[in-house]
Amino acid sequence: MMNNKKKIFGIEKNAFFTGLTSFFTDTSTKMVYSVMPLFLLSIGASKTTISLIEGIAESTASLLKAISGYWSDKIGKNKPFMIIGYGITAIITPLYALARIPIQILFFRFFERVGKGLRAAPRDSLISGSIKKNEAGKTFGFQKAMDNSGAIVGPLIAFLLLSISPLNYSYIFLLATIPAILGVLTIIIFIKEAKAEKKTTNKISLKQLPKKFYFFLIIIFVFTLGNSADALLLVKTSETGIDKSYIPFVYMIFNTVSVLLAIPIGKLSDRIGREKLIILGFLVYAIVYYFFGKFNSINVFIFLFMLYGLYSALTDGSQKAMISDIVSKDLKGTGFGIYHAVLGITLLPASLIAGLLYDRVNSNAPFYFGSVMALIATILMIIFTILDKRKREIKINVA
Repeated sequence: MMNNKKKIFGIEKNAFFTGLTSFFTDTSTKMVYSVMPLFLLSIGASKTTISLIEGIAESTASLLKAISGYWSDKIGKNKPFMIIGYGITAIITPLYALARIPIQILFFRFFERVGKGLRAAPRDSLISGSIKKNEAGKTFGFQKAMDNSGAIVGPLIAFLLLSISPLNYSYIFLLATIPAILGVLTIIIFIKEAKAEKKTTNKISLKQLPKKFYFFLIIIFVFTLGNSADALLLVKTSETGIDKSYIPFVYMIFNTVSVLLAIPIGKLSDRIGREKLIILGFLVYAIVYYFFGKFNSINVFIFLFMLYGLYSALTDGSQKAMISDIVSKDLKGTGFGIYHAVLGITLLPASLIAGLLYDRVNSNAPFYFGSVMALIATILMIIFTILDKRKREIKINVA
């Protein structure tokens, strides 16, 4: 394996430029995503349709996340998957400007998510293979911060463009192509391979992954079942009467808080453990979704988006760092692939449930459902932590 000792601002070189790639790509995708619910509503989509588009696009492409992770482990390379995956996003982004009916958006979203399916697990595997184990929390926190920095810049640009030219969504889609291309160039020029060479004598089996990994995936499944696409949060916010050009700005608040907290929380997880922060993150999510259901006030929602940023900082980097801790070095691509696949596949039933609850019951129901599922996941995560602690104590006593 390549030992990438050079650091930039205290971050391993590979991890730094992977973060920069994520920054450019998230700037692009969040320019699009922050206005997509409004664009879909403008061309006749219902709330259920919006949820289904997100769910189908994510879930159908999610099998690629497991396959690409497994495949990258088999051939000993991550970078080709990243170039192709980020490249697909750069190609698809300007095509949104051509869409006139919701089914066209579904088609484009599906292929854009195929790109994410190809790149997500190999990217996380490359990061994990470039760092020391005691730096996983900090490094994945940096990755999350760069993700969300792009998610701040993207909505901000979209907000400014909508302020200048209201309802001109096509202009936003076209300009979003520029940072997407910069992300691909960053991979090609600056990122080096960080996997071991292909080992023809070793077969990769899912049985090699530890039982606690699968227990953790069950918890992620339960939580994600109540974690539908953020599009519904934006739709609910738009129904408060706020000027639609401010919707990307509101979404930016969530990402700003996540950026400010991601690295400090990542470092904290290296010191006190991932489990505590994930439990706290699930609890914060339950509170946020409960109050999204209970209120319909823009002032309350702005505060809730800030809390939502705290939830994001607490969980995303910590979950990936935990996978990095649990899974052995030669199975990291496979482990991250299965993790991303579970997240994506579960989004289809999650989005369908949320969309139907929104349209058939009321606008509060999907958020109450999400809050309950987060509480169940919290309980399971506490059980996971207790059992893991007991297992470690038994090993110490036996030794």
